[in-house]
This record gives sequence, C-alpha cells and structure tokens, in this order.
Amino acid sequence: MCKSGIPSNDTLPIYSWAEIRKHASKSDRWIVIEGYIYDVTTWSKRHPGGERMLANQAGQDSTDAWVAFHNDKKSVSKYLGPLRIGKVREDENKESELIKDFRELRQTVEEMGLFKASVPFFSFIMFHILLLEFLGWITVYYFGTSWTSLLIASLFLVSAQAQAGWAQHDYGHLSVFASSKINHTIHIFLLNFFKGVSSSWWNYRHYLHHAKPNMIRKDPDIRLDMFFLIGKVLPVEWGKKKKGFMPYEYQHKYWFMVMPPLLLPLYFNYEVPYFLWSRKLYGEIFWMVTFFIRYIVMFYPFLGVGGSLLFYLWVRFLESHWFVWTTQMSHIPMDVNYDQDEDWVTSQLKATCNVEQSLFNDWFSGHLNFQIEHHLFPTMPRNNLHKATPLVKSLCKKHGLNYQCKSLYRALSDIVQSLKESGEMWYEAYHM
Repeated sequence: MCKSGIPSNDTLPIYSWAEIRKHASKSDRWIVIEGYIYDVTTWSKRHPGGERMLANQAGQDSTDAWVAFHNDKKSVSKYLGPLRIGKVREDENKESELIKDFRELRQTVEEMGLFKASVPFFSFIMFHILLLEFLGWITVYYFGTSWTSLLIASLFLVSAQAQAGWAQHDYGHLSVFASSKINHTIHIFLLNFFKGVSSSWWNYRHYLHHAKPNMIRKDPDIRLDMFFLIGKVLPVEWGKKKKGFMPYEYQHKYWFMVMPPLLLPLYFNYEVPYFLWSRKLYGEIFWMVTFFIRYIVMFYPFLGVGGSLLFYLWVRFLESHWFVWTTQMSHIPMDVNYDQDEDWVTSQLKATCNVEQSLFNDWFSGHLNFQIEHHLFPTMPRNNLHKATPLVKSLCKKHGLNYQCKSLYRALSDIVQSLKESGEMWYEAYHM
C-alpha cells in the first residue's frame, strides 16, 4: 500500500473482462482506462461531465473516450488514483491492431500540432459573427421595418446565430484555448448571452452524444421516437410491439413540418429552461435572460417589446432549419443501434459520415462536414480537421472500415430517404 492510501500497481487485484462487465449497474459501476479498473460508483455523481456519462461507460474500456475528452490528462489523472481498484488480466488486455494503429495515429496528429488552434482563424470567426449581428441591427435602423428590410435583417441575424452556434461548439469542446477556464467563459458568452441558450445544458447533451453516438438510450440526440423512428432496430422493435401513436410510414413527409421548423423555437425553448430550473442553475438562467433583454433593447425602438420577441422567434425559426438539416445529415442516415460495446473507432465510424469540403460547405456547417475526424478527435480545432483526413482515410482503408463522404445534396436527401425506409420497416413489422 502506498503512503497515499492508494494500492500500488503491484498489489492490485486482477480481474477478467467477464467480471468487469458485471459492474454496470447504478449501484455498482466500474470503468477501465489504460488497463486499470476504477470504481466510479460514488464519484460519478461528482463527475464534471455528468453522472450519465460514466453510467454509459460502466463495464467497458473507456480509454479512448477518456483520452478524447480530456486535454489536461495530468490534472485529470489525480482524480483517478483514489478510485483505482484493480487491473485487467494481462492476457485480456491486448490492443487490437485497429486500436493500436489509431493510438499511433493520434500521437502523430498531436506531433503535427493539429490540436493547436489558429488565432487568426478563430479571431475572424468571432469578428464575422459580431459583424453579421451588427448588419442585422443596422439594416432595421437605417431602412425601417418594412417586410423587405426585416427579411434582409433576419438573414444577417440568422447567419450570426448559426455561426455563433458553430463557434460555441469549438469552445464547448475546449479546442480553442489551452485554458479550460477561458474556453468555458467564451462558451457561456456565445451560448448564454449571445444565443439565449445554456452552456451546461449543451455540455450535458453533447458529450453524451459524442461518447455514444447513435446508441439507443445513451445518445440523447436520437430520442425522437415521439415523432420519428430512425435506424433499422427501433422501427422493427416498436412495430412488433404495436408501439407508437404516429403514422411513422409517413414520417419522411411530416418531417418537413415538425423537426426543422420547430426544434429551436418550440422544443428547445421549453427544454433548456426546464433543465436549468430543475438543476437550480440560476446563474445560467440569469445569463439567458440577458440575451432577451439585449434583443429587446436592440429592436424595441422599432418593433416594441412584443414585436422584438416575435422577430426573435422568426429568426430562431429560420435558424432551426439550418441547424437541424446540418446537424442531422451526418447522423440520422447512419447506423442506429443499442450499445454493442465496440471499440472507439468502429463505433464513431458507424455513426458518422462526412460531407465534401468546399469553402461554402465549411462555412455553412461550421466544419461539421468533417464529422468523422471531429468524432474521433473532438478536441481538435475545426480548422485542422481536414489535415487529419488523409491519415484517417488511410487507417480506415487498412482495416476495412467504411469512410463515407457525400455531397451536400446527397447528405441532406439521405435524411429523408432513411426516414422513409425506417417508417416502412415499422409499418411492415406493425402489420405483420
């Protein structure tokens, strides 16, 4: 036993994977990182990423997820020491060739400096967001409130909001500054003050999504079954059980009237305040309120309080289309299934695809057209994702993994096509 009270590595008990997998319940959670076993049952409630993040990893090897999400591994490791309870049997702790190659690839991209952000790039991103917002306001100021003026202004404003959405994504992933505190501060500025949403809410949902993308019951972004069934598993499962109150065989048609127009202005405006209030995050509620105060102050002289809020909903309505199509084009058409406990690379490749690179595609999607690279390396600054692409493609080719890259049109149309196929599967299973 060490002086710190932590068992030395030589005296740690040895466990098989069969034993480790048994510890995956709410009252008993073990995870494995780099061959060592950690009991996170109690500590998971204090985990900065939320309790569910560790609950979703329980009984599994979390090495690559842990590496992917933590930039300052030395600082984070100090929390792991007291939780260490054992080691994986040596003969069961061998890396697959794929994971061995991926970890070497990660070391390569680190040595290439691809985890260092470009100051000019992110300075330009912030400047052009503020410029777009100013152009929206100045349009109304100079040209009044005719429908033409308001339409032009709303195009500037929705562009500012969408681009701020992509920018906050960078800071939320801690991929711009070396300091987590600075990243968090700018994340709150962009998301809470500039967009009227919530940093904590985004972190909670988004990190769960990244850790287990497209995995039923673990990825909150695919919980659409109130209106939509996606993938090939849930539609058949629900159909056989006669579940569902929607005509899912038509979901590819009513998609256009539900998800793109209503997600941001309706659903998120309910979910976010509820999330913050239920967790007593009153500080974030305050920063959200400042967004609405700012918006009313900007447009009150021209539209009044009610008109300003209606104008806000119009901008959010437009942004919702942009946001939904862009974020879903790389996930909904991909594999959706229960957690198969696959390795990091395989699980990310199954759930994501890329969209062809172009100046417009990069700007329009905030570089989320490089979803594969982003999911493999979530803390990599987006301006460097394209530099990792050739290396990732080579890895996929060597190991026979499907690296999908589509045109923007095909990526968007695949959403509708996959919804149609899933709806038909539900209908056939329901009426079998």
